[in-house]
Parts: sequence; C-alpha cells; structure tokens
Amino acid sequence: MGIWAATISSNDTYADTYSEFFDLYNSGLEVAEISDKLVAKNQDTINNPEDCNNFWFALAKAQWECKQLDDELYSKVSSIINDDIDIAVWRDLGVTEKELKIRKFFLDKFLTEISKERPKAKLRKKPKIQEPAFAKGDCIIFKLDNENYGGAVILEAIYNTQHGWNLVATTRINQAMKPSIKDFIKTNVLIRNFGAYDDKAAINWILPIRFKNIAHLFEKVGSVDIEFTYSTKDITYGFAGDYDKWIIEQANMQFRFEAEGNKPNLTMTLKSFIQKSKWKLW
Repeated sequence: MGIWAATISSNDTYADTYSEFFDLYNSGLEVAEISDKLVAKNQDTINNPEDCNNFWFALAKAQWECKQLDDELYSKVSSIINDDIDIAVWRDLGVTEKELKIRKFFLDKFLTEISKERPKAKLRKKPKIQEPAFAKGDCIIFKLDNENYGGAVILEAIYNTQHGWNLVATTRINQAMKPSIKDFIKTNVLIRNFGAYDDKAAINWILPIRFKNIAHLFEKVGSVDIEFTYSTKDITYGFAGDYDKWIIEQANMQFRFEAEGNKPNLTMTLKSFIQKSKWKLW
C-alpha cells in the first residue's frame, strides 16, 4: 500500500494516480476521458480493499480541482469517509487508536474541501519533459536485504518525452563482492515465480517517479553496448513507477522465495537481451 503518513495524499497509490491524471490533463485530454482511462488501467487497485480508497480519493481530488467532480464519485468518497470504511481498513492494518483519530481528522477535512465548489478550475500546464534516470547500457548495482549486491542493466532509455522511461532488466547477481562488468557478462536475467508470477522475467519499463529520493540506493559500475532497440509500444514488458520497488524489492522477494526451495523453471541469459550476434559481447 506504500503509506507514508495519515494525510490523504501520503501514499503511493494516491501520488501515482494524481500525478498520472494531471499528466494526461496537461496533454489535452478531457476529465471524463482521463477518469475512464485511469479506472480501466487500475482495476487491480480498485479490487484491492486495502488500497482502493486511495485511488478514489486521488481521482476525486483531481476532478474537483478541474471543477468537474462527478456526482457518483463524490457519493462514493462520501460513503467511504462517513461510513468509516477507510478507518476500518486502517484498523485492520493494526494502527493505534491515536493514528486512527489523526486519519479521521484528515478524511473529514478532505471531504469538507471537495464538498465546496472550487472557485476556478486548475489551468493546464505545458507538459514537462522528463528524462530517464539512467542511460541505455548502464549497469547498476544495489544492496539486497541479505547485504549482498544485486544488479540490473538498462536496456533502453526514452528521451525528450513527458515520461522518461527506462527498460530495466534485473539480474540474478547476488554476491558479497561489489559486481564488476565481468559479473554482468556472465549473469542471467532474474526470473520471478513468487506470488502470482509464473516464471516471468524481471524486465519492466520504469518511470523516474520520486527517483531523486532513492537515487542513493543505486550505483553505476559501468556500461555495455545494447544492440537491440526497444519501444514502449511493445507491451511485452510491464510498466511500473518506482525503481526501488520494481528492482530492489522484486529481487529481494524472489531470492527469499528461492531460499525456501522454490526455484524457477525458466532460464534467460542477459546476453540474449543485449546482443544480436553469437560472438563474444565484450
């Protein structure tokens, strides 16, 4: 769920939903179209009782700021707050009564705010160009929970757009010594089989959302030439929003799962994703 504090906006789901709404709004889309797109895209979140409220709060706040708060959505949010549905979620998460009172304060304050019509609609802003966090070919390392080093390779970097996508392949590097380029040469791509994953390669398009806050977790140790060109139009790989969650946390969860004797059945060499020829890469 990614909660930072008791305020309405202090969680990953709210932040991501609100940010994406205004990315689309600033690109020229109408509020109703944006809302439909976000609802269709976030069905997993909407069907998750622990996280759905944060999605609806963010969507309601964004619509309200555009002076187009949908009556049905307002009614839904009012029910979530007035019927203590969100408070029940927080209580099930094991928070203290003091924290529940603080959360209730912010919920009531939020509902009061969106119950009054905003004087002026939020103006559209010129889309801000977002550059990717890493360059194509960068080999990056990070610390795992077991104090070993992990590693990932940047297969693609998309420049001069509002998004700044990186296509990142997390590897099976899991070693005490700091990895070198040679370690990347011989490694495989991490295959995930924990949770709902069914031998799925840990390769994702990742946005530089809040990257400045977690940049210190990563270190570039070198770079390699990527012979392939990857496009975001190819939906083979998933889309994600946080480098720490989709690289470090995914690696930690997979290695913990394997430590219990659950090895994936699939093997993929890193080389097959960066080299066309059969000759030695480096």
